[in-house]
Parts: sequence; structure tokens; C-alpha cells
Amino acid sequence: MHYRELGDSGVDVSEVGFGAWTVGTDWWGDRSEEDAIEMVEYAIDRGVTYIDTGDVYGHGRSEELLSRVLADRRDDVTIATKIGYDFYNNPQAGHGELPKEMDPEYLRDAFEKSLERLGVDSIDVLQLHNANVDELTDDVLELLDELEEEGLIRARGLALGPSIGWLAEGDFAIENEFDSVQLVWNVLEQEVGTHFLETIERTGSQTSLIPRVPHSSGILNEQVTPETELEAGDHRGFRPDAWYETGWEKLDALRFLERDGERSMAQASIAWLLSHDAVASVTPTFRTKADVDEWAGASDVPSLSDDERARVAELYEDDFGIDRDDGMDSLRSSVEGQDIADAGLDKLAAD
Repeated sequence: MHYRELGDSGVDVSEVGFGAWTVGTDWWGDRSEEDAIEMVEYAIDRGVTYIDTGDVYGHGRSEELLSRVLADRRDDVTIATKIGYDFYNNPQAGHGELPKEMDPEYLRDAFEKSLERLGVDSIDVLQLHNANVDELTDDVLELLDELEEEGLIRARGLALGPSIGWLAEGDFAIENEFDSVQLVWNVLEQEVGTHFLETIERTGSQTSLIPRVPHSSGILNEQVTPETELEAGDHRGFRPDAWYETGWEKLDALRFLERDGERSMAQASIAWLLSHDAVASVTPTFRTKADVDEWAGASDVPSLSDDERARVAELYEDDFGIDRDDGMDSLRSSVEGQDIADAGLDKLAAD
């Protein structure tokens, strides 16, 4: 495993991180508390030391379970959490989005509750969870300054969700020197990541990018195939059928990234993201120890060559030669699509 600095914060993160949204919820398959804790510890033993959780995951349960790991291994990990969803006063309805609360007083209270659940006095990275650009006020930024000055956090980040917040939010975080921006980004979904790379270059910002969903909901690691029947409650089921059908065709076009015995497609998908200097860590959704073994190894596989990267770019530019709707021809936006239009992207803002 290799490690990179998050922004210019001095916080080091493993190139492959552990997305602890799988711990404490059943959205990605149910598992016992003991199994969840064992998988986290297994990942740490294999060098996956960046652990990314959030207070809303299981309404605090993910943080509580991680506290049992941190009790003995706090010095072994870089811990990040997220705040901003008010689950204290609102019931969860399936996978629906909860109301957010970005008032600084609420955020400080939520942060202190996270510290209690995690059983720590401070954390390494605090992320605002899916904040819209108009919620990133001076008062919120001042709160983050205060938490850093008080030694309660070492770095600040913004986590962008799939259904709200994209370009305007990420640009704001980069322009205001947040240490990290977390986003959905993979070989099949490149627009947003590419845009933020351009923003980082334009501004000279040191902000790091943290891609999640690197395997495009199971296509690129071949955990979802034409024969797969997703179980009820599996979070990957939100993708339309057309997305998977076109995705499998695109996967075949990317087979050249595999190197027998040296680099699997799942590893190549992570390695492609790590080939961008601005990327600090990639957080796949681990479900099993076998996932950990293979995907953690992506940090050590042969790097993509310039020719391989160029070929990926050519395929994406031509939409892999597929001339039909994949059911997801939209980028989400909190500003009615103006950020997308300003970026010149050939996409429609979601309703």
C-alpha cells in the first residue's frame, strides 16, 4: 500500500480507503456487527488505513461500531466522518434522503456527538455531507476554522452526493482550499472528475479528490453481470437497467486494461483513478475479505501507461461507440443546472 497527503494538511491517507457506509447499514448487504468489525480490522492489516464514515450511516451505528476498532488501533488509522443530515429529528424512509441542517450550531453539536460515538477526542478529517453551495456560508467556514484551531480536526472536506450537489459545490470547496472533495468518479462516469481536475489546475489549489464508486456500482469489478439478480434493498438497484446493459458493453471495450496475473479489471479501475495526481485515496465499497485482498492490491499493480490512459480517453470521448440512452443522461445540480451549463457539459440537470 502507498500513501498520499490530503491537500496540504499533513494528513496521510492510504491510496485505497475503506468506505464505512457498509458498516452499520444494510444498504449494501446485511452483516453481523462482528463480521463488520472483523472486515475493517482485516483491511487495516492490509494497509487500508483511511477509514471514511458518516454520522448518518445507520444513524450513528457505523461510528459506534468503528469505535470498537479505534479503541485499540487509533494510531493505525486516519479517520474521517461526515455531518450535515439531521437524522435526530427525522425518520429514515427507505433509501430516501433525509433533511439537511447546515446551521453552525447544529453542526458543532452533531460533530461532538460523532466524537462521542467514535470514542475519540479529535478526528483527522471532517466532511460536510452533501452541502449545497448556498449552504456553504461564511458562518459554516468559520466553524471549520474554529474546529481546526481547537485541535478537534486536522483537515476539512466536502462530500458530494449523487442526488444533490456537483460542480458548483466542488468548485467552491476547491476555490476555498478545502483539503478534500469526495465525489462519484470512475472510468464510466468521468465528467465531474475531469471538471474538478481543471478547476484545481486553474486555481492552483492543493485540494485532493477522493473518488468513490470506482467500480460503477458493480460493473467494472464484475460483481453485477447480466446474470445477477440484485437482492431487495441492495443500493445498486437504483441504477436503471439501461445503465447496466450499456455498461457491460463498455466493460468489454476496456478489457485491454487487464494484465493476466498482474492487474485485474477491478484493480485497473482503481489504478486509473490513482493515475491522476490530484487523487489522494479511492474508496471502494468493500463487502468481503476477498474484496479487500484484491482492491487493496490496486495500490501496487503496474501503473497505467500513457497509451492506456489515452485509449481510455478516446473511448470515453466517443461514448465507447454506443449510440443509445443509458438511462442516466443527467448530472445532478443544486443550482438548476447553471453550473453544468457554465462548464459546457453536454448533460441535462436532473429534475
